[in-house]
Amino acid sequence: METQIFKNIDAFKASLGKPLPDGEWYTITQQMINDFANATLDKQWIHIDEERAAKESPFKSTVAHGFMSVAMISKMLENAFKIESVTMGLNYGMNKVRFPNPVPVNSELRMLTSVKEIVNLGDNGVKVTFNCTIEIKGQEKPACVAEFIAALFE
Repeated sequence: METQIFKNIDAFKASLGKPLPDGEWYTITQQMINDFANATLDKQWIHIDEERAAKESPFKSTVAHGFMSVAMISKMLENAFKIESVTMGLNYGMNKVRFPNPVPVNSELRMLTSVKEIVNLGDNGVKVTFNCTIEIKGQEKPACVAEFIAALFE
């Protein structure tokens, strides 16, 4: 995947309604799942107990937290595009988050995204709403579908 480069926010505004480059694939390891469980204190067995999950889970393995997929959106967007003039970006919020498919350990994820809305924010920024779909390699249904909102400032 090649990152799409924009000179400034005005140039980025031309991406409204258009897809950004498809993301690169990330393998979701057990270590990543365990680290997320430790960071969020969500240590439900379905995420961290590999032996029990293999025996009792309908997925026959551990699965990543749904919110782990959401937490990866910022990084995945960072890889999709860059605005050279932007000095700061902030997570602003989320809309319509859904987790239609579990993410078994060792799955590969990537994000497909498009720019849904761009609203001016003060004199030097914009609030951007992205349509985000996090795919699981080899699966028809995605891991996560969400509208992600970021504030970007020059």
